[in-house]
Amino acid sequence: MTDDATPAPLGPEIDTTVPHSARIWNYWLGGKDNYPVDREAGDAYREQAPGVVDMARASRIFLSRAVRHLAEKEGVRQFLDIGTGLPTMDNTHEVAQRVAPDAKIVYVDNDKLVLAHARALLAGTPEGATDYIDADLRDTDTILAQAGRTLRMDRPIALMLMGILGHIRDWEEAKAITRRLLDRLPSGSFFIHYDGTYEVQGEALQQAQEEYDDTGAVPYTLRTPAELAELYEGLELLEPGQVSCLRWRPEADLFGEPEEVDVYGAVARKP
Repeated sequence: MTDDATPAPLGPEIDTTVPHSARIWNYWLGGKDNYPVDREAGDAYREQAPGVVDMARASRIFLSRAVRHLAEKEGVRQFLDIGTGLPTMDNTHEVAQRVAPDAKIVYVDNDKLVLAHARALLAGTPEGATDYIDADLRDTDTILAQAGRTLRMDRPIALMLMGILGHIRDWEEAKAITRRLLDRLPSGSFFIHYDGTYEVQGEALQQAQEEYDDTGAVPYTLRTPAELAELYEGLELLEPGQVSCLRWRPEADLFGEPEEVDVYGAVARKP
């Protein structure tokens, strides 16, 4: 990594001429793994919908709280994180292994940039294990087969789909993918999920997203909380259910209830 705000080149497969959602997310989180085209797209999005930076930060806070809760309170020692994104603060293995050094984490992505960074930076504890799978979310058979190299598939696993289902345009397909993954996991497994909505910022956020999609980047579909709630059918939602991410088990706050952001999430248990 270079010392300035531009990451070192990672080879000819990395296209720095088109905005990249993982790099933009990294930019909004204050990271350096992004390029001018990403910062330009991120600034344009934020100009129309300023709350998007709060969305990015809220999603990371939610990930940290949910993983910590499952490792600390539910005894989960296996995590399958699909749609990893670029490494940033409090990655899944860091949160889980702080609580349980023997935790095992499998990251899945089909983005060459993400995988290059993951293999270089996401090193776990000696007691635990960390693995990386190059696979598309839709290829559930490959994901589960390769996850079995590291995870015990007959023991509870926390399936994590964090902000990735919006990249599946067809909502019925997104739900079917989720169901295929959950159906193969044993009883006592958990599902951690969040995705973007337009509940708070409304039309401004929708317009910003449409203009971002027009840049040639991988499009993302914002959905309603009611639609997202369909993912948890047949599962047991942990309190407080599906909520705006900052309101999922918030830390004690002298200044009242956290504000709502346009990222809704939940943690659910498979009976």
